[in-house]
Amino acid sequence: MSARCVMVLGTTSGAGKSWLTTALCRWYARQGLRVAPFKAQNMSNNARVVVGGEIGSAQYFQALAAGVVPDVRMNPVLLKPETDTRSQVVLMGQVEAALSRLDWRSRSAYVWPTVCEALDALIATHDLVVIEGAGSPAEINLRDTDYVNMRVALHAQAACLLVTDIDRGGSFAHLYGTWALLPPQEQACLRGFVLNRFRGDPALLPPGPQMLQERTGIPTLATLPMWRGHGLPEEDGLYDAVAVEPAPAQRTVAVLAGPHISNLDEFQPLRQLPGVRLLWVRSAAALGALRVDDWIILPGSKATSADLAWMRTQGLDRAVTAHAARGGPVLGVCGGLQMLGEALIDPHGIDGNGPGLGLLPVVTVFAQDKTVRHAQLRFGELRGPWSALSGLQVQGYEIHHGETRPHAAMEAAGDRVRVAAEGGLAWQNAAGNVLGLYLHGLFEQAEVLQAFFGAGVPSLASVFDGLADFVDRHFAPGALAGLIAPQPLRDAQSRPASTPFAASPADSAPASADPAPRSSRPAP
Repeated sequence: MSARCVMVLGTTSGAGKSWLTTALCRWYARQGLRVAPFKAQNMSNNARVVVGGEIGSAQYFQALAAGVVPDVRMNPVLLKPETDTRSQVVLMGQVEAALSRLDWRSRSAYVWPTVCEALDALIATHDLVVIEGAGSPAEINLRDTDYVNMRVALHAQAACLLVTDIDRGGSFAHLYGTWALLPPQEQACLRGFVLNRFRGDPALLPPGPQMLQERTGIPTLATLPMWRGHGLPEEDGLYDAVAVEPAPAQRTVAVLAGPHISNLDEFQPLRQLPGVRLLWVRSAAALGALRVDDWIILPGSKATSADLAWMRTQGLDRAVTAHAARGGPVLGVCGGLQMLGEALIDPHGIDGNGPGLGLLPVVTVFAQDKTVRHAQLRFGELRGPWSALSGLQVQGYEIHHGETRPHAAMEAAGDRVRVAAEGGLAWQNAAGNVLGLYLHGLFEQAEVLQAFFGAGVPSLASVFDGLADFVDRHFAPGALAGLIAPQPLRDAQSRPASTPFAASPADSAPASADPAPRSSRPAP
């Protein structure tokens, strides 16, 4: 192996692993190193189209931060939850139906060789691989089949950081408990602790870090202050905890946050715009408070029919149609476009049949094959609140099952849908206030933000540089360079065999299975 490996582990999900991994990718790349990110398995409905298929959004942004082209080796296993008890398995960028039917423990045996191959390929062609773990490495109920954390760390001979969210409390216990539950061979991989999202007086921290080092031998290498406005999209959570724009909003953009929302990171730029309030909506009352010129966005969904059913139980369907009836702007993206139509038709059992919201005279027929591709479209002449898009050419990506087409009977009766872009990628109602499109990434286009809001947001390059500057300021001097300094070679026996799990025949798997847990708690 030629590359060094640094790995970011966490005491819990949401401790800050993805954010810190992205920052380290940029920091090391700025030292002149060829850097690649890696995460063996990601569980998220936020995905991006890359060379070879799709990967988790976090690894996509990490690759951009490192200055390399994202590809499927950087996230060989992606689990996309479809229900509370089932996930779609994407292996090396492509959906694997047989693996999706396997239960999580049995699945590990099949994916581990692919994980090793992908990681070793990155190690062979880069100077440094920055690896992200998942959940916690100390889930003792899962460790026999956990290939995402310490098994990867040992295979890569990685220098590991363990990060914790100190804002939640209990961080010293989390750090010590995680260390204590690891066997000595894995404890030896830990090179430093990181306290993330600290706010308050630093004088209150002692003697915590010192006592922790006395008990574990591991120093605390960084205390990272709370930083809400760093500009990097959240991987899994909604960013409505704290408002970024304190001034009165000139426009509210309400995004329906259904149970299976996907690709929510594409709305991050709206959060950064002055005068715009990005609101995540789960109740009809919130939509009822909107002004007529405020926007409603129906985002992507991993389970369109299920999210439509959820909307109806919350009364959100009536609130959306009422806003549209008043002339209020409504935008549907991907699954949101499908919801806006008259009906969902599912001949293959992909998503489910059902009526749509009836705001566009179109019908969606779910296809067995999944569309995963980069795409671009040029908008035609649009009407109403979306007219600012007229003539613009935008780029983005498609990730969806199904094809949307005009409702034949309605079209024959004179209720025609306007083609907003060629190729079946965008549709508009006759009144002009309802627009649906399959293309993800609309608001990541500088020209779109300028056309609608007369403003822009910081470039991704400046965001990545800001992250690198931040860790450079707050890590102990020399700590990051020290992580990649030569270390004594470990005993060859410390590296696990390439096939450590007992395999089970794929054709004996149950028809459905629990998605991979991200912690010892049930998967959400």
